[in-house]
Amino acid sequence: MDKTFIKDLLVRGIIGIREWERTTPQDILINVTVFSDTTRAGETDDISDCVDYSALSKMLQAHTETAERLTVEALANDLAKICLDLPLVKKVIVRVEKPGAVRFAKSVGVEIERKRDD
Repeated sequence: MDKTFIKDLLVRGIIGIREWERTTPQDILINVTVFSDTTRAGETDDISDCVDYSALSKMLQAHTETAERLTVEALANDLAKICLDLPLVKKVIVRVEKPGAVRFAKSVGVEIERKRDD
């Protein structure tokens, strides 16, 4: 299975359980790896045979900016569903981080893996 990835997509959004987190947008760092078969895309050189990472990035960003989730787990699950809605995507790994959320840690977060049949 081939991989298409989006690395370090930095988005600002509402996420967290504390009162101040519900009103103040925070940095949210997103990494996504989608798995698909790129054989046809390699032969045709046609974007319609590819996972369009630009369009996918915009979808992930738009959702993250408006979702206002309490947990990174819920947001990661949302983002995985968005990826799996693309017809070429068979599997996805989503990593959602909150940089600076914990003192003395560069970042905290969660990484999930989902397949089309999950």
